Amino acid sequence: MAEDDRLASLVRSTLRSAGRQLAEARQAYDDAKQSAREDLPLDDQGQARIVCRRHAERRAVRLDEDGRPHCFDAEHPDCQGCVEDIDDGTIETW
Repeated sequence: MAEDDRLASLVRSTLRSAGRQLAEARQAYDDAKQSAREDLPLDDQGQARIVCRRHAERRAVRLDEDGRPHCFDAEHPDCQGCVEDIDDGTIETW
């Protein structure tokens, strides 16, 4: 019986540790995304100055809470790539 208790304790502590590591990884990812958004140059109205991949033009756009420009179209691959670039911090700016 004591061996069962030790095994159960080991499993619980391992799961707790994995949960903490997952939470830390999520927080680091969220921090990196937020940092990438904060590094974008802004115009006088606080809009991000990005180069639109879809229309190949400079645009000043507001970003929503998920870091998507207001012109984002979920069905368009260029828009999807734009959001990925914003998250990665590799979006072309002006």
